[in-house]
Amino acid sequence: MRSHDSRTVRNAVTTSGLRRAVAAMAMTAAALTAAGTLPASAAQAHDAHGPRDAVRQGLERLVTDDRFPAALAATVGRDGRTRHYTAGVADLRTGAKVPVDGQVRAGSNTKTFTATVVLQLVGEGTVDLDAPIERYLPGLVRGDGIDGRDITVRQLLQHTSGLPNYTDSMLDAVFGKGRHTYYQPRELLDLALSRKADFAPGTSWSYSNTNYVVAGLLIEKVTGRPVAEQITKRVIDRVGLRHTYFPGVGEQGIREVHPRGYHASGPGAALDDITEIDPSWGWAAGQLISTPGDLNRFFSALIGGELLRPEELAEMRTTVKIPDDGPGTGAGTRYGLGVISTPLSCGGLMWGHGGDIPGYHTVPGVTDDGRAATIAVTADRAPTSNGFTNADALLDTALCGQ
Repeated sequence: MRSHDSRTVRNAVTTSGLRRAVAAMAMTAAALTAAGTLPASAAQAHDAHGPRDAVRQGLERLVTDDRFPAALAATVGRDGRTRHYTAGVADLRTGAKVPVDGQVRAGSNTKTFTATVVLQLVGEGTVDLDAPIERYLPGLVRGDGIDGRDITVRQLLQHTSGLPNYTDSMLDAVFGKGRHTYYQPRELLDLALSRKADFAPGTSWSYSNTNYVVAGLLIEKVTGRPVAEQITKRVIDRVGLRHTYFPGVGEQGIREVHPRGYHASGPGAALDDITEIDPSWGWAAGQLISTPGDLNRFFSALIGGELLRPEELAEMRTTVKIPDDGPGTGAGTRYGLGVISTPLSCGGLMWGHGGDIPGYHTVPGVTDDGRAATIAVTADRAPTSNGFTNADALLDTALCGQ
């Protein structure tokens, strides 16, 4: 594994916390594991001492013990310095080196981008958080126990709407032969609406990608423009995320340098290259491609007040409890409007989200005092039963060691 230093200019982060373990909160909304096979690979490293050594060693363990083909990390300390780390190999076939700050599919971290745009529209007076979605998408959200007149915009962003999760019905397809299928957003919504509501709006909490498909449709209806354009203009370009983008229609590859993404089809199965997929099934809930460094910049800018007015940022940070017994959750984990807060082992909170999509698992986190870290690994599902748990725990290590 390698670590790399570069001086960066950052604004101070003025609010608190993120989340260390989000396997259940991630794009696939499932804690799935499978055993794979990996050749032995040497990890490279330099500039490793003190807290940096803990991150380096953690990444090495993710490759040697948890059998991820590659692991990447980017950290920002209180000194404002960005450090990049890599371990493993970018390509199991060629043994190529892992690119520093390489692009990965960011999965459900997309939700935070989508929620940010919705809250910007709230600040502009074109969307009311506590208005029913029926006001903006009349007659669209209807089903068994489902009525858009009873579901508010806030409940969509906070996963308290009761809308069933459409990905529960298509995981086998998107990990398998259906990985190259293009889906229209309305198809995803129709799939969800074919099922019964999980609960009455506002009475419980359950993670559902459907909420963010509806949020994407809301953005398009209110602005009259594509959600990809709005995320790019209002978020990506605004804070200078140079390696983050929303893939175009039919785009199945990853544009810039990147480690390959892998998947084990079943227990004991070999890891198959699943880099090339059509991510349209994730859409506003999980389609973005980014890098660990860009994710640090985004969450730092967001929590630091660069993207939302204080009023909307306060709404985003108003959280509800996530059930402790959910897979990938921990004591004290709470969900806001597209963000997750989790207590750090060293005190205080971190804010972020997390994402799983075929081939990649990513967890970012930022703190009030300017620390930031993102961990990414290149297999989903995890090659070992503790793989995701260990990757997510390394985020806490990276933040608490700075």
